[in-house]
Amino acid sequence: MAGFVAVHTGAGNCIDETKYQRVIKEACMRATDILRSGGSAVDACEAAIVRLENCGYTNAGFGSNLCLDGSVQCDAAIMDGSTLNFGACTNVSRVKNPIQLARRICDAQGSPQLLERIPPMILAGTGAERYADEVGCSMVDPSVLISSKAKFQFNHYKSKYDMVVNCRSAKAASEEPVPVPEPGAEVELAAALDTVGAVCVDGAGNTAAGCSSGGILLKVPGRVGQAATYGAGCWATDTDKLAVATCTTGNGEYLMKTLLAREICNGAFSNDCAVTSLHRTFKQKFLDSPLLPRQQDLYAGALTLLYSPGQSSGEVMWSHTTQSFCVGYMGTSQRAPKFVHSLLPTYSVPGRSCVVNGQNFHLRI
Repeated sequence: MAGFVAVHTGAGNCIDETKYQRVIKEACMRATDILRSGGSAVDACEAAIVRLENCGYTNAGFGSNLCLDGSVQCDAAIMDGSTLNFGACTNVSRVKNPIQLARRICDAQGSPQLLERIPPMILAGTGAERYADEVGCSMVDPSVLISSKAKFQFNHYKSKYDMVVNCRSAKAASEEPVPVPEPGAEVELAAALDTVGAVCVDGAGNTAAGCSSGGILLKVPGRVGQAATYGAGCWATDTDKLAVATCTTGNGEYLMKTLLAREICNGAFSNDCAVTSLHRTFKQKFLDSPLLPRQQDLYAGALTLLYSPGQSSGEVMWSHTTQSFCVGYMGTSQRAPKFVHSLLPTYSVPGRSCVVNGQNFHLRI
């Protein structure tokens, strides 16, 4: 059986890519093993993300960023390009692998419900956790998902946050001038966008896309991110001529406002050149979007797979406006996965420019 998978650990400002290199390769190998055994694109996509959720270095599952109150709340979604079914969960704290819950919700989209009820597409909070327990997902205490890395980052930035809040409160209550610290932490936080995602195509030409995230550090508890939003975090669409799957990462609110994942896939169907299509979408639908702030840096990344069933070939593309983007990919005919640490060109400005790159692949059936 044939297939191809690509994964990412988030677009941001990666200082040490080696901490992601191993887990990216392991995720690719786990997914291709499933494809070789006859598993579907959805099976492989889920398995790859489970590995990324479990590593502790990424902002997904174990290792997720903490909310402003120190709690952990995770988002995840998966989409099946052959059926167009989509499933997502948000604000879950007791599900070990949120992508598995998203998969169960996605699968249930095609199942008839009693009294002709419409099956849920997105579940949140305690209701999502109750459903996860009912369908057999692995449940844990919320503390199990909090890594030492997440604790350290929370304590570091929470102290900066509290200092700014206290200084502003003192300034408001006093007539004397009180110095307020420079808002450098916001820039650092914006660069730490290590959410995860995967795209996959199987030997039947069916695609899948998925994503998982703990959300932005110090987020307001209850916040819903792009990883659980229809059309923003991931998208997959299969046709007889072209199949496209993509997963995004970056400033969640901006990805949701622009529905970037769906725009990327729609653009691919209207342009013969994948590089041109991706660059145009990032420029017109994101960087220059009237929906987004004009005078603010806009951070985003996307991992996109395009497959032509007639030629049994395709392209895997990565695009980002951030300083860097760690991705990996592997086909079932390859002995080892390929790891790429993509960098924004030196003449480009992070948050204002976009780089697009990629690699062709062929499925040997």
